[in-house]
Amino acid sequence: MKTVLITGSCGGIGKQTALHFARQNWTVIATMHVYKEVEEFKKYSNIYSYGLDVTSTENIEIAKQQILKNHKQIDTIINNAGVGYRSFVELSEDEKINMIVNVNWLGVVKICRAFIPVLRDQRFGQIINITSIAGLVNLPLGNFYHSTKQAVESFSECMAYELYPFHVSVATVQFGNAPTSFQKNVAVCQQTEICSYNNLMNRISTLLEKKSSENKELPEKIVEKLHQIAENPNRCFRRYTIGFDANFMKILRRITGYKIFNSIIRKKTLEN
Repeated sequence: MKTVLITGSCGGIGKQTALHFARQNWTVIATMHVYKEVEEFKKYSNIYSYGLDVTSTENIEIAKQQILKNHKQIDTIINNAGVGYRSFVELSEDEKINMIVNVNWLGVVKICRAFIPVLRDQRFGQIINITSIAGLVNLPLGNFYHSTKQAVESFSECMAYELYPFHVSVATVQFGNAPTSFQKNVAVCQQTEICSYNNLMNRISTLLEKKSSENKELPEKIVEKLHQIAENPNRCFRRYTIGFDANFMKILRRITGYKIFNSIIRKKTLEN
């Protein structure tokens, strides 16, 4: 049985990915910020849950030692843990900025840094970093979320060169809004006396909710694609885009260039 380590496994895409891999007879190391029993995991003897805080170097090391004591090899690491923050730059808060940077960006860095020696010593393995279509295009109110996801894209591509000689592959996966608990947990700035800000926030929030509700089949496509990538690792760096929305936005941005793309998005979100 192959072994996969997944961060952020207690809900959303992380939990669905853990369940899917378990059904495919993988050993699943399901990690989460604070350990708790996930009811659905109890049905599977090949899912092992661990507490792991991706923002804490010390906690990662403790969890790593526990994991390696029970699992002799790790074939795939899926960096899934992530949070959202939808705010205007003017109204942003230090605490929320630090949180999204620490989880979405530095969390990926710290997990990779901790487990690369394991994969390097094995001389095989792969790292799959889940980013978002936000890692490829820039949209209104994505100041913080998009920048962290783009940072992970750059980090992953650079890291792939380092790991290539050790037969350790790196891939990123992007997709759009999926009907999971993620959007419900996104931190959003409060209403303000600036009318244009309120109008834009309402438009973007409504649009994201609509897109999430429409993409009912997207979570299943995501977990199936993650399993496919894990079963067939490509030694060279790869980006995988899943779902109509993400692929459409990627192609539109590529064809139009940033000026026309910016004009299209502005008309859709800012102009009546």
